[in-house]
Amino acid sequence: MLLNRCLFICLILMAVSITTLRAQEAAHDHGHEDLPSLGIAKIIPTQGNKVRGILRLVQKGDQLKVIGRIYNLTPGEHGFHIHTFGDQRGGDGKSTGGHYDRHGHDHGAPGAKSHAGDLGNIKANDEGLAEVNVTVEGTALHFILGRAFVIHAAKDDLKSQPSGDAGARVATGVIGIGNPDFVWKKPE
Repeated sequence: MLLNRCLFICLILMAVSITTLRAQEAAHDHGHEDLPSLGIAKIIPTQGNKVRGILRLVQKGDQLKVIGRIYNLTPGEHGFHIHTFGDQRGGDGKSTGGHYDRHGHDHGAPGAKSHAGDLGNIKANDEGLAEVNVTVEGTALHFILGRAFVIHAAKDDLKSQPSGDAGARVATGVIGIGNPDFVWKKPE
């Protein structure tokens, strides 16, 4: 008789536990939205510089494309990275921290064995315009939202540690979620 009572109490406790767990799971299910597929970064100059631009980030499957234009650069190559923080306090861009690196890799050329934020170099023409069209390897848009693009004064040598000896930070831009319905119209 005592054994039957113990068994009965155990069964009731298990039923209550299962019901509670199911209720907790249902309360936790928020109907997760799809991950964003469009990002935007407005590039602004650091103190004493005039570099500006707009970068669009488009996630299609495993591909993250960065497309845009950067203006007012000196002609030639410039280090182009994603840095850890989207913090634009201070005039020199240093509040963005170091290169974004989820996996503890060394700095290097873009690829699986370097920082996720190592995007190599962009090249400005004689008018100071750099057309950007880069595929980011090893990361997705949702991992870099709130972080920052940094454009450097000099070429990234793709080997010096920890950041490629690319010189001062001439511009930064925080990566945000882009509005897919926004249509930009050129001012007349």
